[in-house]
Amino acid sequence: MDSSTCCYRCHLLNTPFAYASDPSPLQDFCVAINDPKDAVFVHGKFCNDPKLAKAQDFYYSGLNIPRNTSNPVGSTVTPVNVAQIPGLNTLGISLVRIDYAPNGGLNPPHTHPRATEILVVVEGTLYVGFVTSNTDNRLITKVLYPRDVFVFPIGLIHFQFNVGKTNAVAFAALSSQNPGVITVANAVFGSNPPINPDVLVKAFQLDKNVVKNLQSKFWWANN
Repeated sequence: MDSSTCCYRCHLLNTPFAYASDPSPLQDFCVAINDPKDAVFVHGKFCNDPKLAKAQDFYYSGLNIPRNTSNPVGSTVTPVNVAQIPGLNTLGISLVRIDYAPNGGLNPPHTHPRATEILVVVEGTLYVGFVTSNTDNRLITKVLYPRDVFVFPIGLIHFQFNVGKTNAVAFAALSSQNPGVITVANAVFGSNPPINPDVLVKAFQLDKNVVKNLQSKFWWANN
């Protein structure tokens, strides 16, 4: 056996048989059914005939307009995803504008289950951060100024908080046409139907009356 044949066989023995993975989901779940007439399309939306595509399918206007931040958390998120730009379908990217009220406007702790986020500050001063996964749960934070950029890794809890005395504005790109958002407080204390208070009492080591009070509040969804 010559050396080239030997090297080839060694390469085959050290090469995995296959490289494969399921595509990342674009929705929270997909329950299998047997009757296709009751099915819905997943991993994006139905595609239009490419010959019928027009400029409007790839266009959105209005991100220059300041949003109203007069709400309990003092921020408003304006999404530009596949719902606003049909041409984003299957392209794996989207955008948001975030407006923050002065003196404490907050984009509350939340996660994007399907996307990494990269954020750039346009106006104001933001205290931002994310928490790493168990068991470290390490808080990584930074104060950002105009033209500063920060990345929030996919799936990790993160937030932005306006520490300035003026309005703040940021834009963020996300690595999914439908990144999803789970606001922690809303999900835990504002679920429908409510989570059994005993579960939250034990999980958060809180008095049951405190849990019930939190569950009775209106949890504002700004994105």
